[in-house]
Amino acid sequence: MSNHPSAIKRYRQSQRRHLINQMNRHKLRTQMKRLRAAIVAGKAADAKTLLPPTFSLLDKSVQKGVIKENTARRYKSRLTKTVNGLAA
Repeated sequence: MSNHPSAIKRYRQSQRRHLINQMNRHKLRTQMKRLRAAIVAGKAADAKTLLPPTFSLLDKSVQKGVIKENTARRYKSRLTKTVNGLAA
């Protein structure tokens, strides 16, 4: 690591951002696992209640740069189709 003050500050900032990015990624993955577990278990009611918070988290993840916009759209589409298929 460099001894230059700006490089030291940059290193500290990058460490903080890394932790924040990690937390955001972890939140998203956990929520997706919860929803997928409800789908696999065949619990249509639980899956429907988990869908809106998952969508919200996907949108927030796009804003924060955790995932790309098209990826979020693809996840939303597939999850919605699956949950609607459970209800039918």
